[in-house]
Amino acid sequence: MAEVIMPKMGDAMEVGKLLSWKKQNGEEVRTGDVIAEIETDKSNVEIEAEANGVLITTIDEGTEVPVGTTIATIGGSTSTSVYSEAAQSNNGHTAVVEAPPILQDQKPDPPVAVKAPPAQKKNWGPTKNIKYSEAIRMALQEELERDPKVFMLGEEIGQYQGTFKITEQFLEKYGAERILDTPISETAMVGLAVGSAMMGLRPILEFMTFNFALVAWDQIINHAAKLLYMSGGQFNIPLVLRGPGGVGTQLSAQHSQDLVHWYANTPGLKVVAPATPADAKGLLKSAIRDNNPIIFMEHAKLYGSKGDVPEDKDFLVPIGVAEVKRPGKDVTIVTYSRGVILSLAAAETLAKEGIDVEVIDLRSLQPFDIDTVIRSVEKTHHAVVVQEQWEAYGVAAEFSAQIMEKAFDSLDSPVVRVAGAFVPMPYAKVLEDIATPHEEDIINAVKKTLERSI
Repeated sequence: MAEVIMPKMGDAMEVGKLLSWKKQNGEEVRTGDVIAEIETDKSNVEIEAEANGVLITTIDEGTEVPVGTTIATIGGSTSTSVYSEAAQSNNGHTAVVEAPPILQDQKPDPPVAVKAPPAQKKNWGPTKNIKYSEAIRMALQEELERDPKVFMLGEEIGQYQGTFKITEQFLEKYGAERILDTPISETAMVGLAVGSAMMGLRPILEFMTFNFALVAWDQIINHAAKLLYMSGGQFNIPLVLRGPGGVGTQLSAQHSQDLVHWYANTPGLKVVAPATPADAKGLLKSAIRDNNPIIFMEHAKLYGSKGDVPEDKDFLVPIGVAEVKRPGKDVTIVTYSRGVILSLAAAETLAKEGIDVEVIDLRSLQPFDIDTVIRSVEKTHHAVVVQEQWEAYGVAAEFSAQIMEKAFDSLDSPVVRVAGAFVPMPYAKVLEDIATPHEEDIINAVKKTLERSI
């Protein structure tokens, strides 16, 4: 039995209104069918069926319902399998529902993900198989065209068209007032962006590399992150700071670093690190529309990766919601950015040895979705946290602590961390390989945590 839950679409949302049922009580539905329309504090949203079966409605049309309330169930004779009660949080996060024991000669059905409503599960229409960098470009173009208050600034993003050519022909298309080439001064760039955001514009600042943002830390940490608080709520800072980061691209000690944990440590900043082209587009569009300063970290080694991306101009991925990229039952891997790609590859290798790995993509590091992580650990009883930066004081340390505090009784062995070496990044490829985590390191970590529970 799968539950349909009134979703929470924003931090301030407490109730939603059930506008109409698109399927009738007792009607058979299939996965992907639109079953209801609800009104939230953000917009009207369609809810899709996440399982095959008979729809049993529990709420009348026109009723205001607290978030997290069950508004219907799906089950019965037409279901492909019968599932236990969905562990769905009030935040509308993914809950992977476990099936009951398999009967003799019965083939197991795939796990069912119950969401209400997930951006990436909605039928967003046609998709295009494009590179990660092209997905970012698509999001920027759509938002520049949608909102005249959106503009871009950065070093050589206009005439030179950006280091990775993401802003190619933007200057010709949108003009010099909306595509600003700046002097080589990150402090001035961020100061200009913060000031324009205070005046009601929506700047997007591109760093050639996020390592250069260190020059502007006073503007980012002491101004962008704190002005809403220090002004008593008078000044929102709708600002996106984006550009390439990450490790392992032979850019040496000053240009090959994953520093998202430093930003995630700062109250007032949101921090996003997408792993796939679809998430890159959906999260960037959400970031541009957000009224807070957002660090949007793009991994340089992901720019050439490809995936299916919805062409819908309203395709959004919510900030602060993790996603189960691969369901599994034996061990949970928690990671983000390029760590997701490495972890998925490791999971496929481990599957050949009979080890079923669940991979969780955090997507957002601030705010972060601990609920999805804890639900997974309560199911698998083992956890590995993967990051590319050095181990000390990092994302893996934070999530290891969160898991130990919130799911200690569910753990059969200690949480294992996978991270880079605590050294400045070498330039020589052979040394860089030693300093950065790889698929084999994740495989060994998974086996280590499983062996310690035997």
